[in-house]
Amino acid sequence: MSFPPGDSEFAFELASCAWAEQEWPPTGEPTPAIVARQLGWQQRRWDTIVIEVEPDAFETRAAFGPERLNSDLRHVLQHAPESWTYYREALPHPGYPWRYVRESIHEATARDALESRKRGGQIEIRRVEKYPDWVDRIIAIENKPDLDASAARRLTDQLERDVAAGIADEVWLATTGTDSRVEPALLERIPSEVGILTLGPEGVDVRWRPRTLDTEQAGIDILDRSEGGSHDQSAAQFEVLSRAAKSEKRYDIAERAYERGWRHYVESMRPDCAHFDLTVGRYGYRPTCTAFDRTQTPRECRGSCPHFQPEPPQHRQGGWPIEGGPGQTVKRILRERSARRHSVSSTVTSDRGTASR
Repeated sequence: MSFPPGDSEFAFELASCAWAEQEWPPTGEPTPAIVARQLGWQQRRWDTIVIEVEPDAFETRAAFGPERLNSDLRHVLQHAPESWTYYREALPHPGYPWRYVRESIHEATARDALESRKRGGQIEIRRVEKYPDWVDRIIAIENKPDLDASAARRLTDQLERDVAAGIADEVWLATTGTDSRVEPALLERIPSEVGILTLGPEGVDVRWRPRTLDTEQAGIDILDRSEGGSHDQSAAQFEVLSRAAKSEKRYDIAERAYERGWRHYVESMRPDCAHFDLTVGRYGYRPTCTAFDRTQTPRECRGSCPHFQPEPPQHRQGGWPIEGGPGQTVKRILRERSARRHSVSSTVTSDRGTASR
């Protein structure tokens, strides 16, 4: 199977995620990290996200379960005391009504992430574990396999916004390596702070190293900008991102990445179709449609697809061959691969040499 696959941007994106999961960083020693896709903030969504983690803190985070912890839950868990204390005395004022804090306390208790009790009509809380600072660095990768002039112009605006905001520690552009003389000219338009990766048959090459962005200081979110031209006098619209706001956004992204990973595409596709298969590529499995003879996209792989063909009923009954038909095998394989992100030890080991079903 060729690398990177040339079927679509979706196939390229999956290849980028699979590579990052096994080979990150592109240079240097392997770094414990989790990988996710299609996450971001406000109107900005990144194709591939790498969350480098602090191993001990990451193991502590795992104790809170596989579901994401939103900002309200994190507020409670970060400030929960070691001994039983009335919650209003233990927690700083959240900036919103206390009734929402009580809801978060009940949710955290139900998830065994917090201990709570009623005493004298008051809710008291006690920590199980303090929510750790488990995120070391966030790396955003924009995938653009076919980099033409119009794509380079659009990417320049998007990447300049990423650099100005400084929510990610590093920003990269991943594209397909070619021998064309046009490619270097297009890459020169990319902001110098952005790293450039080229994916080709020989693997992944670093064409330009990124600048580490300052995530500890306030950033600028560029909401709109003038189109330019001699008669365009419109002002750019932007929003200042405080250090605290950036920290919240970083952990919002990291928590969603922890919960979803990058293989959640199967949730919107039809692995129960007789044409759905998994093919072993250079860095592991990727979905393939035998009807199209290529990687399908989630938009195509739906019940309305003209080639959709349900698996035979006997495949879904009687535990065939062991726990259901091929569609269940696909789901199980992807669940097992996805579950690796909850263990640091497995994020730095390769999983190659497995066979297609």
